Amino acid sequence: MLVHGLLDTPAVFDGLKHELAGRRQPLLSPALPLHLGLTPIPDLAERLGSHIEAAFGSREPIDLLGFSMGGVIARCWIQQLAGHQRTRRFISVGSPQQGTITAQPWPRRLFKGIGDLRWGSSLLRTLNSDLDQLARIDCQSFFSALDLVVLPGWRAVLPIGRHTMLPVLTHPQLMRDPAALRPIARELLRP
Repeated sequence: MLVHGLLDTPAVFDGLKHELAGRRQPLLSPALPLHLGLTPIPDLAERLGSHIEAAFGSREPIDLLGFSMGGVIARCWIQQLAGHQRTRRFISVGSPQQGTITAQPWPRRLFKGIGDLRWGSSLLRTLNSDLDQLARIDCQSFFSALDLVVLPGWRAVLPIGRHTMLPVLTHPQLMRDPAALRPIARELLRP
């Protein structure tokens, strides 16, 4: 399951699908209604869970890849909505797992989804306070040191699991540049 970010659609994964060349099936990427960051992340996690159940039933093990805000949505589903019970692998790509300074100026009461990505937000504090469910899953974080969306770039790393800095300069390049797509595809193809 591939989960897109704030200003993206499932088309953001077209380059990754091309890199995978059909070697990983099925690859599903639902369109989530992020509404420019107005929708709270826990609501989006519930919507993601509905898509997962519709596509895979209630028990089939899955792998999740979340890009940008999609990584925090997937993590919220894993940790707060019992997704850990069926998730084998969680890959976070350029996701503000530790918050981002770029979310700070947005008013939380209007932009609840963006507010959930602030440094020290109540959602991120809750997710980081109990890592037991996440620790049962094979976790991998990919990030860019100069990512101008997740600032600073190292905040795009899960508190557990492996992490890899990709040799790209911008946030969009994480899903467009072959130098980023190749290692992400390798991770998805790893047994």
